[in-house]
Amino acid sequence: MHEALPVDAFLPYMRDVARCEQSLRDLNLMWRTIESSAKMNCPDEARAILPAMAATRSSFADFETALVDSLVREKTGGVQAELAAKAHTVIDVVVRNLYERTADVSFLATDGDLCAFVAGLAHDRAAIEKRLRAYRDKYTVYEDILLLDTAGNVLARIDDANPVVRSSDPLVAATLAADGYIETFRATDLRPGRRAALVYSRRVHRPDTGAVAGVLCLCFAFDDEMAGIFRHHGGVAAATGRANLLLLDGANRIVASADPLWMPPGAAVPVNRDGSTAPVMFAGRAYLARTVASSGYQGYPGPPGWQAQVMIPLDVAFGGLGAALPAAVDRAWSDGLLGHARSFCPPLFEILAATAMIRRVVWNVQVMTAGSGADAARLEHILEQVGETGRRSDDLFARSVRDLLATALAASLEAAGFASRLLVDLHDRNLYERANDCRWWALAPDLRALLASSLPERGARIGRMLRHINSLYTVYTSLFVYDRAGTIVAASGDAAQPAVDATTLARVLALRGEQDYHVTPFAPSAHYGDRPTYVYHAAVRAPGDGGAIVGGIGIVFDAAVEFRAMLDGVLEGVPGRQAFFVERDGTIVAGTDPARPVGTRLDVAPALLAQANGADATAVLVHDGRYAVMGSTMSSGYREFKNADGYRCDVVAVVVESFGAVRGHAGTAPVPLRGATHGAAYATFLAGGELFALPAADVCEALPATRVAQVSMGAWGGRSGVLALDDRDGAPDHVWVFDLRTVLAGTVPPDAAGDVVVVRHGGRALGLAVDGLHGVARFDPADVLPSPFGAGSSGLVQQVIRANGGTALVQVLDTRRLFDLLGQPQTA
Repeated sequence: MHEALPVDAFLPYMRDVARCEQSLRDLNLMWRTIESSAKMNCPDEARAILPAMAATRSSFADFETALVDSLVREKTGGVQAELAAKAHTVIDVVVRNLYERTADVSFLATDGDLCAFVAGLAHDRAAIEKRLRAYRDKYTVYEDILLLDTAGNVLARIDDANPVVRSSDPLVAATLAADGYIETFRATDLRPGRRAALVYSRRVHRPDTGAVAGVLCLCFAFDDEMAGIFRHHGGVAAATGRANLLLLDGANRIVASADPLWMPPGAAVPVNRDGSTAPVMFAGRAYLARTVASSGYQGYPGPPGWQAQVMIPLDVAFGGLGAALPAAVDRAWSDGLLGHARSFCPPLFEILAATAMIRRVVWNVQVMTAGSGADAARLEHILEQVGETGRRSDDLFARSVRDLLATALAASLEAAGFASRLLVDLHDRNLYERANDCRWWALAPDLRALLASSLPERGARIGRMLRHINSLYTVYTSLFVYDRAGTIVAASGDAAQPAVDATTLARVLALRGEQDYHVTPFAPSAHYGDRPTYVYHAAVRAPGDGGAIVGGIGIVFDAAVEFRAMLDGVLEGVPGRQAFFVERDGTIVAGTDPARPVGTRLDVAPALLAQANGADATAVLVHDGRYAVMGSTMSSGYREFKNADGYRCDVVAVVVESFGAVRGHAGTAPVPLRGATHGAAYATFLAGGELFALPAADVCEALPATRVAQVSMGAWGGRSGVLALDDRDGAPDHVWVFDLRTVLAGTVPPDAAGDVVVVRHGGRALGLAVDGLHGVARFDPADVLPSPFGAGSSGLVQQVIRANGGTALVQVLDTRRLFDLLGQPQTA
């Protein structure tokens, strides 16, 4: 069930739909006028066509409201989908980032040097602050790191501009009493002068007795980070001021705003968590809004109540949406996609059905009156009006189809592009943390001392350290430490092999400083069950400044699980959507398509693989024999990762959404045929991309192919079913239906026909399934010529019509030969 749509609230902001609504009303009035004129001026002659005209008028009136509702719903749905995608991105990126902070504070609070200093067992504040800065240099998301004693006195900090020497914030007592970390977001004396600060704190224990000695506080660079997220994921809408991105708390108050002058932090805003299309009001202005809460990451839900919201003013929400089809969409591609309108875009299907209905009625009216002699003269004016109004209706529907297709495609292209940008951001942010982790853990004092020693218990003690770290950082399958010879001394689990390979060892031993690291290429690794992954390495040095390298640490990224979680996150239940991470040579790093496993190649345009870092693109294409849209984004790193640390490993995120199988080329739609004022009348229609005709006198009417009942096909494949006819005195009530494309070409068509032309001959009748109807016109006998193509299929085409001065040829089916070939009985 669709929610009730406030159409009147949207129409003032959708000028194209408002124009369409006015045109529909004008056409509806014209159909009523034609029907009334026929009843008054020639009721006897018009008796045969009045029922069809009444049906048209009634259907048009019903369809007017439905069409406008569908157009409005599609446009609002496209905007809502864009807002939802952006809101999902904001909250997902924030929560994934903050999850890493919870692990960081839990690990750093166990650092031996820090614990000893807080406990008063060491007194070199300068050395401790140097160590804290070294940590910040790896994890550049922190603006300050503080150590406090149990009374709240600041023992050490790294932000020289921060004047705090003692804190009376309740978070100190709360942290001292908690077994785990404490997450605090509000004003705090730890960051004086700030509206709010995001602080992760955990108590620190004495290394000798285990007693609580103080508190570690990591102050996250929240404002800087949110500005980056908004800037990176705002897209065109935010950049041009059309929309604003927000982070809200559980009370629906703004925590962070992409444009704080427009919507300031602290203000309460209306929310829309269920995806309603109804506008919301804020500060006297109507908006479309979408609110999304986090689904959590690795069991971490994010700060309580936090949610992301995107708001766009109603008066600018639809500007420029779907104004034209993307330049890359050719007519054959778009026409083929329209064949899948029922699943791809239901409003499109409704418009196409209405177009076919109007065209069918006009065609039938012209067929009914063709060849009626003197009666036709009295109906001439009515028929001219029917034809003109039918053409105007057809043009209106054609414009509506193109506009709605453009809107739907634009929304799909934007969604695919946005999903690829999100994937690249998640990818680079995640691996940024991995590069940080290996370098920091390599600096652990206990690890350095143990690996430099020859103690018999060093393997066991290092193993305990690694298992503790791995319990906090669950994105790794294992962590291992090795000596200068490459021999693995300890691992968080069972060591996959006794030593690291010679190439990796040489790279690690050649690392120049603590900021350097090495990553193995994405390839099968014995440390990961011979599956492909990245393994991050850092050199472990002997204690003291300038200590010699005594070995290294390797951390094995759980690539299959982590990458798949990222990719699955952008699928969002969208039918036909697949997502991939691909290297520049096309090798798949991760994907959601079972037919394309890791290590195989994804067939994408070379230009996409050659994109500059950070560049993105969208395209329409044929993918696996299906119409599809694609979005791709080349990785650009995050902060210094891949930008200023010497590491390069480009990955392109590709998102593909498929809509339906490619249909056979239907050919270019023929132009209207210019008939003559005399001569026989012919009914024309399309089949297999070609134009055919039958004498109008041999045609009863056209009916929708949806009315064909599928039955046993018998011995001949051209027979496609049975069609029930409307009641007629002395006429068959059912006819067999044959697909004309199969009759002519002998092949089964890939898709269903759109109309059935009912043909009569000598008291018999049959139905011909065709692609679509074209028109009814008279042609000068001099333009009806013997066929230059030979006998055609079983001699069915004996003549052609040279129309429009010879620029168009229409193949004329021979009615008698048609019945002789198909052996049509009188009734089914």
